[in-house]
Amino acid sequence: MYRQHFGLARLPFEAPAHSSELFVSEDASETDSRLQHLLDLRGIGLLTGEPGCGKTSACRRFADGLHDSLYAVGYVRLTTGTVIDTYQAIGWALGLETPRYRAPACQLIRREIERLSEAGKLPLLIIDEAHYLRHDVLDELRLLVNFGLDSKRLLCLLLIGQSELRRRLGLAHHEALTQRIVMRYHLSGLRREELEPYLRHALARAGCELELFEPAACQALFQASHGLPRQVSALAHFALAAAALDQARTVSAEHVRRACEERRP
Repeated sequence: MYRQHFGLARLPFEAPAHSSELFVSEDASETDSRLQHLLDLRGIGLLTGEPGCGKTSACRRFADGLHDSLYAVGYVRLTTGTVIDTYQAIGWALGLETPRYRAPACQLIRREIERLSEAGKLPLLIIDEAHYLRHDVLDELRLLVNFGLDSKRLLCLLLIGQSELRRRLGLAHHEALTQRIVMRYHLSGLRREELEPYLRHALARAGCELELFEPAACQALFQASHGLPRQVSALAHFALAAAALDQARTVSAEHVRRACEERRP
């Protein structure tokens, strides 16, 4: 595509292979601080934001920086099923073979949490796409962590989801769970002043130190993407392709407009 035209070593806006390559935005830095606070308090955390704002990437970068001898991270990507389905997903994330029955599955996970604690490790259980969790599953998660929260706190639970998750947890039905949330943060995406550094960062990873995006193109990108990194990357990718088709050396606002048209359903 446009790699040869612009002399790029790789596609600049593909997902980084390692979290160390991620752009560190103000949102990501603030997420680091909030998650460290969560680990210090040892409770339940809530991280929300619109699709594509960088929630998962920010958590991935933070978790990758935790020392294996001090923390045990279990990551559940998505679970939309029953309580036992969720327990099995949590068990797999912790390296366990979880039975297909609720009570023994819960006990097995709790024993693993206690074992990790006795070994000097703090378990951090991350459940992504948590806005899809059923109400009974949210209730069960509270019960799962409850055994350690009232005395010696043994587990940190982080729920990541879209804005809908905040509304659901605001229902009276989930008051007991909400009371145990010790950290809340809502990601908003890139600030306007972060857009050019974000683009430069991505291009530098691809071996390009040139300013390929014109100022008007950057403004158009921000307006079209609302600062959501996933949208910025997708539109920038198509805009580079449009510029290459025109044999242009830089990306203009017109190329961004054509990228928006191509992305439109």
